Amino acid sequence: MFRKSDSKSEQSLFSNIRNFLTGNALKIYEKEEGWHNQFRKQVVERIDETIFRPLFSSGQGAPNASIRVLIGMMLLKEAHNWSDSQLFDHCKFNLLVRSALGLLNLDDAVPVPSTYYLLRQRIVSYETETQENLLETVFSQVTGAQALDFEISGKQIRMDSKLMGSNIAWYSRYELIHETLCQAYHSLKDAVCFSFTESDLQLLGSVCGESGNKVCYRSNKSEIESRLAELGVLIYKIICQSGDYQTDALCTLRRVFDEQYLIDLDVVTARPKTEISAQSVQSPHDPDCHYRQKGDKEVKGYSVNVCETCVPDNAVNLITNVSVEAASAADCDFLQPAVEATATIVIGNIETINADGAYHSVENQEFCNENKIDLIIGAIQGKASQYDLSLDENGDLTVTDLHTNTTIIPRKLKPDKKTGKSKWAIDTGKKNKYRYFTQKEIDTCSLRKKISARTKEELNVRNNVEASIFQLGYHYSNSKSRYRGLIKHKIWANLRCLWINFVRILKCTASGGFSCIKKANKSRFFRNFYVKNYEILFNFVYFLNYFQFMIKTEKKLSFVDNYCIDFSENKIFEK
Repeated sequence: MFRKSDSKSEQSLFSNIRNFLTGNALKIYEKEEGWHNQFRKQVVERIDETIFRPLFSSGQGAPNASIRVLIGMMLLKEAHNWSDSQLFDHCKFNLLVRSALGLLNLDDAVPVPSTYYLLRQRIVSYETETQENLLETVFSQVTGAQALDFEISGKQIRMDSKLMGSNIAWYSRYELIHETLCQAYHSLKDAVCFSFTESDLQLLGSVCGESGNKVCYRSNKSEIESRLAELGVLIYKIICQSGDYQTDALCTLRRVFDEQYLIDLDVVTARPKTEISAQSVQSPHDPDCHYRQKGDKEVKGYSVNVCETCVPDNAVNLITNVSVEAASAADCDFLQPAVEATATIVIGNIETINADGAYHSVENQEFCNENKIDLIIGAIQGKASQYDLSLDENGDLTVTDLHTNTTIIPRKLKPDKKTGKSKWAIDTGKKNKYRYFTQKEIDTCSLRKKISARTKEELNVRNNVEASIFQLGYHYSNSKSRYRGLIKHKIWANLRCLWINFVRILKCTASGGFSCIKKANKSRFFRNFYVKNYEILFNFVYFLNYFQFMIKTEKKLSFVDNYCIDFSENKIFEK
């Protein structure tokens, strides 16, 4: 049965932690800018528990533990890279961690491990059934509330991606088939009655009795190829005899068989390596992950995309969206969902996107044009053309050969029958060789000119998003996570980004930045010296911090009203 917990814990008269602290310890515990108090205020108390209502029975039964506390525990685990035992030890005995979770009394019970694991299991099962990750919903809801309170403008955003390896061993082709068969047979042998020949049973015994890497170690190339063919025949028999029986291991075995073998008239043969896709199963222990080679880097895992605001006038810039897909996903596919998700969180319209060339595509350019967004990229993929193309208002194309610096007048052809778009051709000077141009080549050429005209300052805005990428994978220095499965990586990424946003907010509030701005905005001091240029406030924030004690109450504003700051000389003088 779902029951919503109180957003703020009631403090007991006898077991309140404050009653047992004195001196400096009490000051640290009660300090409003302390990380534990800010975490409870900025994250835990913002979590809408009704998001998790579908995970619980609607009828009568035992009520759930506090969802806020459980999500806060998950977040702190990812923030500090704790093990599960370390997490529960901190929640039981660390007073600051208990305060951060809203456990303000000594007798406030910490959820037991089984409750913690059950919630994670239900979140994973719920996404498997509905394709909705509740932690993504929590991230959007909490970040949206933070953006509203801190008046986060989204007129300028930036994004970047990172490849993250799954927590699996690297298998060769034979090892993959060997381990998948072994895993599937163990899950089926007690549930399905198989009819195997004596040779089949011997082969199964050798597969289940020895790991795949040992077979590869003692076998040469021809022996491995022969063994691959034998395993293909055996797997085909298991699939046919298992019928409609379903297990996760059997589904993985069927997928591996389809990706690694061909069937022609009931004859099973191994596929050529060139026909095996990068989206094929890389490990039976994590069938969601894909293979990708990016430069010299090879990854079997996932691609994580981070989108954040980068407006100089914002008191703090936050990560507004994080997406996780299999490693084979193209970066350009992340752009539109990230922009749409960000638009629901930030204040105002998105006007500028800063990204690298991997985010360029025709669809993304059209999307940005429709929404009046300026997409700033440093380059686009592919080699620059030999020809410069320019289309005038009358639809006439001019072609310039950049190698010879000569202008060529192209011949306009009939429009394409399928698309109806115009097409041009030029004579390259070689025998019977022509070069053809379509609207796509013209648009690409125009985009390259636009990129080359960008200033260095515009292009450099994107660079700092790499700091967010670094913080996201801070605990995984080898870019290999501790998790397996797409859903678990989504949970990890959203929790890490919630923590990154919290740290940024904590630094902002601890320095008095945002609270000082809001208070100064109400005073005559702010109106006299800070009406037109908002950035001056950040350049002279130490002056505002100096005056902060004066503008905390209305009684002290009279002093501020009688004095001025000369920003050119950094001096304070009487009006």
